[in-house]
Amino acid sequence: MLLTLEGLDGSGKTTCMEALRESSVLGDATFTREPTTSWYGEAVRRSVADEHADPLAELFLYTADHAAHLARTVRPALDRGDVVISDRYSDSRYAYQGATLADRFEDAVAFVRAVHRPWTRPPDATIYLDVDPETGARRSGATNKFETATHLADVRDNYERLLADDPDRFLRIDASRPAEDVRADVLAAVERLV
Repeated sequence: MLLTLEGLDGSGKTTCMEALRESSVLGDATFTREPTTSWYGEAVRRSVADEHADPLAELFLYTADHAAHLARTVRPALDRGDVVISDRYSDSRYAYQGATLADRFEDAVAFVRAVHRPWTRPPDATIYLDVDPETGARRSGATNKFETATHLADVRDNYERLLADDPDRFLRIDASRPAEDVRADVLAAVERLV
């Protein structure tokens, strides 16, 4: 099973991943994230830090990182029979790069999805940590171009579209509540899913 955690910056994904790692519920699960720690992921982080990076070029950096992640981590773990839990995955790209490319494509989310469709491995289930853009920007510290409330509002709209397109895959959790409540809900949801 491939389970992903998604949500805006500042929604608590990393905190929830730490709680899942510490939990005995999952046994030998494979925990991973995007962008990865590979040199592809490093290229992504360099691009994110560059205010003038071209959004289309950035999409393909993220896409290369995703391809390597699938080849090196996700598919081998699934082939071993592991549960794989990823902090961000392809939905982040659809939502975030869909927002950054909105001025270049009539339907940027559809474009990004079409780039991935022939080769990506869709998640079996996705926990979406829902938080409003202002809270997400405040919590994340708005340290890069993707973490502003204005940008996060567009990203959230894209996530809402993804949830509407595939409601059976997504489980929405209100991440505006105290962190301990959110963690408890995520742990309970993962236990039910696996």
